Amino acid sequence: HATRFSTQQSRSVSLCGGIAPRSFHFTITALKVDRGSWFKSLFVRKVDPRKDAHSHLLTKNEESNLYKIQFHNVKPECLDAYNQLCEETLPSIHNDKYYPCELVGTWNTWYGEQDQAVHMWRYRGGYPALTEVMSKLRQNKEFMKYREERGKMLLSRRNQLLLEFSFWNEPIPRKGPNIYELRSYQLRPGTMIEWGNYWARAIGYRQHNSEAVGGFFSQIGNLYMVHHLWAYKDLEAREATRNAAWQHEGWDEVVYYTVPLIQHMDSRIMIPMKASPLQ
Repeated sequence: HATRFSTQQSRSVSLCGGIAPRSFHFTITALKVDRGSWFKSLFVRKVDPRKDAHSHLLTKNEESNLYKIQFHNVKPECLDAYNQLCEETLPSIHNDKYYPCELVGTWNTWYGEQDQAVHMWRYRGGYPALTEVMSKLRQNKEFMKYREERGKMLLSRRNQLLLEFSFWNEPIPRKGPNIYELRSYQLRPGTMIEWGNYWARAIGYRQHNSEAVGGFFSQIGNLYMVHHLWAYKDLEAREATRNAAWQHEGWDEVVYYTVPLIQHMDSRIMIPMKASPLQ
């Protein structure tokens, strides 16, 4: 059906591909808007000036801890050999005071992305510590041999550099057996402060069974990414603990207001490797 517009001379033109049989003329009236009008306010958003980066407002300023999380997708037939290789190599770096880094945890994904290993490292001293470790490892022949052998077993790998939220406890070694859940949230850009404000209150609802291990947000890699790490005795304990959170007044409000901030979310259930400080 052709849509028709009327001109000042009452002539019509078809907008569905037809050509008007006679020439026509549109009269355009300019809309003048004053500077301070309500119309302009629809398009101009005032942003309050900040004197500090968001990361400085969210993290523990007194502790310059930097974290690296690694995701390694392993060839299925190589998974056992890969795990053995990691168990032989990673603890030696963790225990060597020559390297200013610590292995926080190392896992295999049980539910989620299959044939995957996840490693998390902590660098006390921030970026300078990371740079120092990377420089020293390049001179470590055993580590370079490990990397060469590891490369033959991988399908893909990626990593992120993270900071820890100020309101989460720092991850410390724990005895097992436990399963771990890594919940990863891709937030809408510009919502990290809002997320942090809600979770600063929400974490209090989730610490009754000591399930909260660590909370982090990305600095390099996928940006506006948040990782929450939880520990449970088993899947049944996970279900019971998560259901119990809804009995606390205020938890439903946190969920209600944080869900719209999320673009994408993912959950991994992970089993610690033998060498992991988090068991």
